[in-house]
Amino acid sequence: MARLLVFDLDGTLVDSSRDIAAAANEALGRVAPGAPEIPLDSILAYVGEGARRLVERCLQHAKLDLSADDVLPAYLECYAGRLLDTTYVYPGVREALDALEGTTLAVLTNKPGDFSRAILEGLGVARHFARVWGAGDVTSRKPDPEGLLRLIAALCSSPAETWMVGDSATDVGTARAAGARAAGVTWGFHPAGVRAAGPDLLLDDPRGLPALAGR
Repeated sequence: MARLLVFDLDGTLVDSSRDIAAAANEALGRVAPGAPEIPLDSILAYVGEGARRLVERCLQHAKLDLSADDVLPAYLECYAGRLLDTTYVYPGVREALDALEGTTLAVLTNKPGDFSRAILEGLGVARHFARVWGAGDVTSRKPDPEGLLRLIAALCSSPAETWMVGDSATDVGTARAAGARAAGVTWGFHPAGVRAAGPDLLLDDPRGLPALAGR
């Protein structure tokens, strides 16, 4: 039975796609007025590897010869102002978190940690999580297992008693690298990628999440 469930954030617990896309396009408009808007589906393909990588891939898409490091502050400023404009908890996730009461839960994301905590607080679900860690809280990003291994140690679990739950191959790779079990969810941003990654368990509905802890 699982002692610890560690969740990805974007595409797993919340649908933040439209706010991320709007912030990315607003930032590009600031640094390159007249730049064509990048479609939502394209931006979604770039989400999951951290804000800098998102900006880098958006610049490549728009064929803008600009440094991601120079544009990143504009993106972070734009996103900070719209964290909760359209972001919502996926249907069924609140109920699953309630059903997991008594199991230790955490969040590990490549999104900045302060943004992640603000989103979960604003959506009223932060109370479920013993830790919410993202960029700025750990020195590496998924799929490096550092953050997951630190959570496992901090929350008195072991890799064998831990599930990493996420919507992408990155999350599956993080679990594998840490020796934990991987649960892939198909309602998020990368259903094809997470299926191809071969997680230990594939979930098509949040109502299956409590079963990870024997609920």
